[in-house]
Amino acid sequence: MPCSAFGAVAVAEEQNEARRIFDEAYNQVFGPQGSTLHYDVNLIGVYKTEGTIWYKGKKSKFVDNKLTQWNDGQTVYALFKKKNTIEIYDAKTGRHDKYASKFKFALDDFDYSMERKGDNIIINMKQRHGAKGTVKQAKVVLDARTHAPKGAKVKVTFFWANIKISNFRSGDIADDIFVFPRSSYGEGYKYLDKR
Repeated sequence: MPCSAFGAVAVAEEQNEARRIFDEAYNQVFGPQGSTLHYDVNLIGVYKTEGTIWYKGKKSKFVDNKLTQWNDGQTVYALFKKKNTIEIYDAKTGRHDKYASKFKFALDDFDYSMERKGDNIIINMKQRHGAKGTVKQAKVVLDARTHAPKGAKVKVTFFWANIKISNFRSGDIADDIFVFPRSSYGEGYKYLDKR
């Protein structure tokens, strides 16, 4: 086999292994068993936030210092804490999450490679020519043993967002966490239905 062909085979095998490991990590977060994690986001020093998020299928809940949001897969309730206001959205429209809409991508949009650094695996993702997503490049840090996510650096258009992940747990996420507890938000709260 010529050297160039051997090199092409080695690159393809590395890409396949990087994609396999990334898919395993992705499924730990977004799989049907559900997951939870604490996040700390820094978008080039302009926007910073931290909080906790839970996922399970199409359901999610997140809590930060300004907002708590419940998404039961059908309806989204967003509690704006300072205003005592609750906005209601149809979950299918995506209008409820202005930040997640900035991070649009498909897993097949990227070429994958990886490197090992100590107790970590870094998955490098570079957007393929012609892909339509907003994420151009990403470096995802995974635990080398469990493939659990530890952080990411994501390039959106021209800007990099740094995301630190802690307290990650996959599985044993109860469905009731995604249900808006309306009885706890009665008098003193204003409801705005934006469906």
